[in-house]
Amino acid sequence: MKFLYDFFPILLFFATYKLFALLDPGAAERIAGWIPGSVSGDGAIEAIYPATAVAILASLLQIGLGWLRHRRVERSHLLSGALVTVFGGATLLLHDPDFIKWKPTVLNWAFAGAFLASQFIGGRPLVARMMGHALQVPEAVWRRVNRWWVLFFLFSGAANLFVAYTFSENVWVNFKLFGLLGLTFVFVLVQAFYLSRFVEEPETTPAD
Repeated sequence: MKFLYDFFPILLFFATYKLFALLDPGAAERIAGWIPGSVSGDGAIEAIYPATAVAILASLLQIGLGWLRHRRVERSHLLSGALVTVFGGATLLLHDPDFIKWKPTVLNWAFAGAFLASQFIGGRPLVARMMGHALQVPEAVWRRVNRWWVLFFLFSGAANLFVAYTFSENVWVNFKLFGLLGLTFVFVLVQAFYLSRFVEEPETTPAD
């Protein structure tokens, strides 16, 4: 359930993009009239702009719900919401989809920077702070896995740009949901298998 909540804006972006293309021209034009930048100078309406507007609203809603329910906001949601608002807003105001295409890359590279910095700042790598309460493995293993996350985020950001500027917009939208999430899922499975080899059993005291 949390998985769906974390990727709520991406799912709505994808759904809006796909469904908007199926609308009849009249309905599409009426909806686009409410979204800044959705109609180009020649009157063309493209699905990327309504999808971007929905992603912005979904991110803000996600942050608001997190605050109302827990009186705190996850940093990843806050960072993602800030980036989609800035880059998505630029896409709508300047009628340029390149901005929203850069958002996943900037987000992934920001995560890479945070994980890399944690290797030297704060005592423990970021992955250990996130998962150390559930697993007990040697500190050297945490540092190794943390470096893997840095490389993974760098790769994901580069892959996003490669797909965005090599293939069609529709292919990029599919990759944004299925490709990036699929890569993350596979990487997490590989990481879990690797960590399982080093899990330290908690010490138990013998019964009297």
